[in-house]
Amino acid sequence: MILIICGVSGTGKSTIGSQLAKKLELPFYDGDDFHPESNVQKMQSGSPLNDQDRQPWLESLAKHIASWEINGGAVLACSALKETYRSILASQANGKIIWITLNGTRELLIERLDSRSGHFFDSNLLDSQLNTLELPDYGWLVDIKDTPAAIVDTISTRLQELKLPN
Repeated sequence: MILIICGVSGTGKSTIGSQLAKKLELPFYDGDDFHPESNVQKMQSGSPLNDQDRQPWLESLAKHIASWEINGGAVLACSALKETYRSILASQANGKIIWITLNGTRELLIERLDSRSGHFFDSNLLDSQLNTLELPDYGWLVDIKDTPAAIVDTISTRLQELKLPN
């Protein structure tokens, strides 16, 4: 089982994803860890990534997803802002990917981004991500106003209702 926790920066993808992975006893991966250094430097300088910047990163993640699928599954936190990005991510998977999109108000996102430290994403880039975001008409849309624990419980319950094998 592959679960991809997606959304703009500040939605809690890494927090929710890591807690969910622990609960499901699956490995957790953060898509940000797979960005090439050039992308990290570009974002640190306050410049948003473009599709050309993202292409090799997404293709690399697609290969990893296929590998994780073979090895029993994983939870991946990845922005996956556009449908074309999600298509690339799913391109090498054999099974169904469960897409969980975290969503919240701009005000809440800015508050969260401004309160975190040690992350390369600058809150000034949020509007660029919000303008790029194409909410999927599939998967699950989850509001981030609840606590991470409550969100993880909600997702876990939905997964149990699906009765999916690990």
